Order: sequence, then structure tokens, then C-alpha cells
Amino acid sequence: MRSRDFSVAMLESIDSGLRGHLLRSDGQEDLAFGLYRTVIGASRDTALLTQIILPVDDDRLVHGNVSFGAAYLERVLNIARQMNAGVFFIHSHPHGRGWQGMSEDDEIAERRLAPAALAATSLPLVGLTMGGGDFRYSARRWQRAEIRVYHRQDAESVRVVGDHLSVSLPPRSVLPNSAFDRTELVWGKAGREVLTRLRLGIVGLGSVGSVVGEISARTGIERLTLVDGDRTELLNLDRTLNADKSSIGEYKCDVAAIALTAHAPASIEIKVVNEKCDNDEAYAALLDCDFIFCCVDRPWARRILNQLSYANAIPISNGGLLARMRKGRFIGADWHVHTVGPTRRCLQCWKAFDQTDAALDRDGLLDDPSYVKELDPNSPLVAHANAMPFAMNVASLQFMQFAAMVLGPIHNLGDCNFHAATGTTDVTADPGCLAGCVYSTITGDPGSIPPLKAR
Repeated sequence: MRSRDFSVAMLESIDSGLRGHLLRSDGQEDLAFGLYRTVIGASRDTALLTQIILPVDDDRLVHGNVSFGAAYLERVLNIARQMNAGVFFIHSHPHGRGWQGMSEDDEIAERRLAPAALAATSLPLVGLTMGGGDFRYSARRWQRAEIRVYHRQDAESVRVVGDHLSVSLPPRSVLPNSAFDRTELVWGKAGREVLTRLRLGIVGLGSVGSVVGEISARTGIERLTLVDGDRTELLNLDRTLNADKSSIGEYKCDVAAIALTAHAPASIEIKVVNEKCDNDEAYAALLDCDFIFCCVDRPWARRILNQLSYANAIPISNGGLLARMRKGRFIGADWHVHTVGPTRRCLQCWKAFDQTDAALDRDGLLDDPSYVKELDPNSPLVAHANAMPFAMNVASLQFMQFAAMVLGPIHNLGDCNFHAATGTTDVTADPGCLAGCVYSTITGDPGSIPPLKAR
């Protein structure tokens, strides 16, 4: 059987702590242990680093290279058992740059640690190396094949999540593709490769999500996960890219997947989940992603994605749109676009959803005509006016938020609020979550499982 894919993630606070300890002023190597929790997706396990356990007293000996004592390891294993967490081990290459290989001594050291970590925690040892030249990581886990035999599985990526989405990737040979010559003039070859190798999710394949998908495919994104439980209707055709009369009755995700596969200038792998995001299969598929686009306007879906983002350290770009009419005439439209995730203001604090409205949506009341008719017709809960130019603008801004978070030069663009009537944009800097926000308390805790819809 094919082994499940594997990646590593950490918050910026963990990255900062590791840098502060491992990058010594004397230029020597150093090491540390820590704890991780596993994010179990549909096809990928992610080791989310949650705690650094620094050495004390005589726990390790620095002598050009570095070694540790048995007491340090035993202390780490005891804490891991108490916390029901896995163990990671990291050492530094002070002058290394990029994804670091392993020397024979490095491999022997981690292979010897693997049985103790597995016996104490029932989870595989995760090993990491930090290159001090550019603060990049490499990572692997040690899987037991049989008694006293452990195989190394290299991670596909290591992501650091905060204002900046910093990603370390193993080197690979890439065949030139002249279809991307103009795109690479914008982001550079290395920058475009980082963007395209990330796993992206799109929730909602309607007016905005269908355009985000097209942008992603034509940029060269290699792996996309599409989540939407709705089928195409006649009223979708004026705003949904790649949908036509023959698409009516087909799942929106299926329509998009066929078109994106045909339009992508390079090979693309598309996973389709024809369910809403509170479905177990859909939720697991989204846990495989490194970044997600929220292209839905329902409060329950946004509440689910908000919790997923903070608990599992997966940034999410969100776009919201409201068009207004008065006596049958257009008077204006506004759309907000922002990216949320650990260290950033969440969807609830941006007022992208309200907990009460989310509960109404969860219980099906927003689909109940007798309930909806009592609501203000201008309420965002029931106002569905939209147009293709608006949707395309929102989609473009959402993708630009993603590119900025990964490549910069400014990583956190805050909340961009465009006013169609005046053609102006307001930008609100991201001040972080409000005091008492519940989502800041679950940051980096993949055990925070959302209650699923009971209907």
C-alpha cells in the first residue's frame, strides 16, 4: 500500500523559539526536542509542532557537533506521555541553506531515537533540520516497518504560519514550460514554484470560487481540492465560469474540475468532494491543504472554516460581497477580502459571520421560506444580488492575498474593502482578534473538532 503523505507545520512563535535556541552566536550546531500533534487529513498526515522542550543544565554537550544525554530524552518522553503528544527532534546546520540532506551520523542518531519515541507515544519520531543560512527547514518521520527496522519518510513541505506563510520544500527537477514565461516575469521562477507546489482548497464553486479555480489552474497550481455540495442551476449561469446550459443538474465541483483540467497549462491533480464543508469527508480533505479559499456566503460554513483554520494552522482567504438596490435601481456594492489564520484577526472578529446566524444556518432555518420571509430583504443572510464583474474582482483579490502571504513583499494586506459606486478601496490594517475571542484559544490545537451539522 502507498504510504500516506506527510508534512510539518508550525506557528511563527515556534519558529521564533527554535531560531532563538538553535542559531548560536559561536556558529556551532545545537539541538532540541519538542512535541507535536497530528492533523489527520484524507490523504496526508501533518505534524503540527506545538511545544519546544529546551535543554537545561547538562542535557546536551556542544562540541562543534552536538550530543544529548539520556536524562534529557527521558524528560521529553515523560512530558510527551503526559500530554498525549508525539516527539520531534531538531538540530541545526548553522550555515546551511535550503532543504538540508542528512549525513550518515544524522540518520543513525534519529534512527536510534525512533523506537523510544514510538514506544512512549505510539507516534513516529519526527526529525527536523534547520539551515541557519536562510532559516529553512527539512523534515522526515520514522515509520516502523518491522521489529527494530524503521524507514525514513521525507516530508513534502514544512510550513510556518503567521502573518507570513513561509514554506520549505525539498528540491526537485522541473522541466521548463514556456506557457508560464509571463507569469514567471511577475513572481520569478522560484516564487511561482513555491506557489504552485502548495496544496490549495476552494470551498464554494459558484461565482467567486469558479474564478479562483481558473486563476489557480492557469497559474500552474499542481493540486487543488474542490468542495461544494450544490448542483448547477439556471440562475447560476450568468455568474459561474465554465458553466453552461449542459451543466444544469451537474455538481458545481464536477463542472469546474473538467474545465480546469482542460485549461491548465501543466499537469494538475484535482480532488472533488461534492459535499458541504461540515461533512466529514470534506473536512478531512481540507485538512490536506496548505491554504484554503472561502468562497461561500453562508455563516455556518464560515464558522466551520474559521475553526479549521485556527486549530490546524491553515490560512484561509475570505471574500464577502453585498450589492444594494433601491426602487429597482443599483445604488452600490461593497466587497471585503481578507486572509485569516493564526496571529491574524479571525472571520468572527472581522464580522464575516455571527455565531447566532451560524446556528440558524446550521439548523436549516435560512433554507426555510417561512422563516426567510420574515427577515429584512437587505440582510446579508438573504440578499443574493451579484454580477460577474463583482465576482471576478473578489476572486482576483483573494488570490492576490494568497500570493502576498507567501511571497510578499507585504505579507498581511489586512481587510480590503472595495466600493463599486465610488470606485474606491479602503484598507484596514489587521489588528488581530478582539479580546476574549474563543478562536485564539484553540490556535494550534487540532483536537478542536467542530460540531457537525445534525441534518
